[in-house]
Amino acid sequence: MIAATLFASLTLVSGVRAGMAETFAYVGNADSNDISVFKMSESGEMTPVQTAAFKGVEKPGSSTPLAITPDRRVLIAAIRSQPYLAVSFAIDPRTGELSHLGAGPLADSMAHIAIDRSGKFLFSASYGGNKVALNPLLDNGVAGDPKQVIPTGLNAHAFLPSPDNRFAFATNLGSDQVLAFAFDATAGTLTPSDPPAHKVPEKSGPRHFVFHPGGKFVYLLHELNGDVAAFTYEARSGAWDEIQRTTALPEGFSGKPWTADIHITPDGRFLYASERTTSTLTAYKVDGASGKLTTIGSVPTEKQPRGFQVDPSGRYLAAAGELSNSMTVYAIDQGSGALARLKSYPTGKKPNWIEFLSLP
Repeated sequence: MIAATLFASLTLVSGVRAGMAETFAYVGNADSNDISVFKMSESGEMTPVQTAAFKGVEKPGSSTPLAITPDRRVLIAAIRSQPYLAVSFAIDPRTGELSHLGAGPLADSMAHIAIDRSGKFLFSASYGGNKVALNPLLDNGVAGDPKQVIPTGLNAHAFLPSPDNRFAFATNLGSDQVLAFAFDATAGTLTPSDPPAHKVPEKSGPRHFVFHPGGKFVYLLHELNGDVAAFTYEARSGAWDEIQRTTALPEGFSGKPWTADIHITPDGRFLYASERTTSTLTAYKVDGASGKLTTIGSVPTEKQPRGFQVDPSGRYLAAAGELSNSMTVYAIDQGSGALARLKSYPTGKKPNWIEFLSLP
């Protein structure tokens, strides 16, 4: 009887574990031409799983932007050295490991890539080429030839679709504007919106932005002055209306601002931004009704934190240091949003981009 009960209990535990989602982190390493794959436990502990190399890539690029398809089957990495490629990897749904699928051409060296909500198109932005582009994704997850290449103002830095996939927006860091496009996801075409651009303060350098999960707000990080701007977002027209400006610079900051990345928790309650001059992460509480931000505080992080990400549960944040060749994991206090450092892990060389994924 005791043995039978014990067996039943073990079977139940095993079944629960088998049904639980597994979380994986993917870190793009520019100077080692590879992706570090980690499995993350419920407690935030990371275990190295794999180092996935880029086949046929000889020279390192300046960064390694990553994007994952909505169906969680394919990870795409942008190679910023010639020939400019979008390299696709199949994601093993059980182990999270990557296997090379193939590569498609990019229109230039792309500082940022994103995939539309249908999983059929790849958006990309070229900082040095002053352009954005749209590639179709083939059925096997590999990018086809660019379908549309659009000249922009100076230094296109991020290009993302709206939450409903009806619009797309591109930051121009050197021209202090955010370009707006109507996006036809059926035809795969981009058309300038009216107005075609949102202007921001001169020499502020709009870099990365993130939509609130509720779809009513958008947050824009400015590289050159350290500003974080909050906007209301009107889904019908795609209009941005600025409601607040605060800063990603830690208290007592001196020097030249050099902010990098911005992300929000899946429940929309907390926002985070990274700053490279001081190697810090700044946290904010988001007012769900107004969209406005209240600064929580700043914490030191990896040296030159170009990329970081919040995990799908909203309980952890991982930040990569371009100059430290490592990644630090933080616990996110679910009441206050404050970050508590857990542990640092070695990565490849010059880590600069992180994506999380929960499977199945």
